[in-house]
This record gives sequence, structure tokens and C-alpha cells, in this order.
Amino acid sequence: MSGAGRKPVVEVRRSERRRRTVSAYRDGERVVVLIPNQFSRAEETEWVDRMLARLAARDQRIHRSDADLAQRARQLASRYLPEYGDVAIPASVRWVHNQNGRWGSCTPSDRTIRLSDKVREMPRWVADYVLLHELVHLIVPGHNARFWELVGRYPKTERARGYLEGIAAAAQITVG
Repeated sequence: MSGAGRKPVVEVRRSERRRRTVSAYRDGERVVVLIPNQFSRAEETEWVDRMLARLAARDQRIHRSDADLAQRARQLASRYLPEYGDVAIPASVRWVHNQNGRWGSCTPSDRTIRLSDKVREMPRWVADYVLLHELVHLIVPGHNARFWELVGRYPKTERARGYLEGIAAAAQITVG
């Protein structure tokens, strides 16, 4: 979107073949929304607004900064690992482009955490799981029972693991 708060130019494309699904994508400065031909003008307006909101939410996820990540790490540590205090707070946490076989990594000796850029595009609850997983490595370096007990404090652990396993299977990536 050019200019903060401005609505992008929207091109609506109707399709006879499309029955129920609606999709949208950016094409330069324009947003293209694909809808079924039988949609009324009111349905078209509703779906355009809905798809613009989805694209904006996606853009916000993608543009999460390292500073946002560090703040989120402090929030998660405070919420799920409060008894560990500063031990659960990393010296640095950042997004990286060079992690192709892992979602995140932690070096306990220098208290640094790195999350794959791929996670940045995922829903927040998945990114939170990956970040908490790495935060727990500041306390427990390996993947023993105590480690999984602490990670399991996050209520969406199993759901996030399933999401990541699905993404990995679709991309034929091994989850590490």
C-alpha cells in the first residue's frame, strides 16, 4: 500500500468457474480480488474489505522487526517462564535468512536466539511457539523431559507443532 492509511486500488475479477472461494493478491500497487461471478455487489464489497484486512494482517506479520521480536520474547518469558527471571531473557533475538532446515536456533553460551524468516510469515501463535521453544533452550539446552514440560506451558504447543510439521511436509523440509 502506498501511503499510510490509504486504500489501495482494487481490481475485482469475477469468474464463472469460481463457485465459493475468494482470493486476493498484490500486483504492484494494486490488489486483485478474485470472486465468483454470482456474488452480489454487497457480497463483493464485503469480500473486498475482508481480503484487504487479510492482506494488511499478513503484511504486518511479515514486517515484524527484530525489536518486535525481542519485545515478544520478553513477554513470553514473563508469561510462561516467570520463575527464571533474566535467565529466560536472550541477550539478542533476531530474524535470519540463512536457516533453511530449522525454524529457530539458540546458542545458550552467548544467550542469542535466531528465528527463520519463514516463521515471520506464519501466524503469531506459531511464531510464539517457536520463540518460546528457543527461550526454553536458554534454561534447558537439550530436548529432555524438563525441556518439553516447560515448552508445554504454551497452550498452543501441539497445534503449533502440527502446523510446522504440515509446512515442513509440504515443503519436504526436515524439522529439527
